[in-house]
Amino acid sequence: MEQRKAQRFELKLPLELIRKGSQPLSEYGETRNLSSVGVLFEAGAALRIGEPVEYMITLPGAPENGDKVRLHCLGKVVRFTHETGVAATLERYEFVR
Repeated sequence: MEQRKAQRFELKLPLELIRKGSQPLSEYGETRNLSSVGVLFEAGAALRIGEPVEYMITLPGAPENGDKVRLHCLGKVVRFTHETGVAATLERYEFVR
């Protein structure tokens, strides 16, 4: 039986890693699932468990105006799945237009 803190939503959205630890980074990936407390994404960056990460998730815009909204997030790496899957917390966020 799954005992997660928050419900996960299977969402494939564009993700950009902006920073790992204190190092600037610009690497693109894609979310696999998302919840109110974390994200699972695919990326090729060399990350370490416990390392702080900063990332942007691009949410689809409204069809009538096409404006996309980006979610600027801060968290830390908590685990890895298979070759390129990274699970990170979602500790702080803000919406950016």
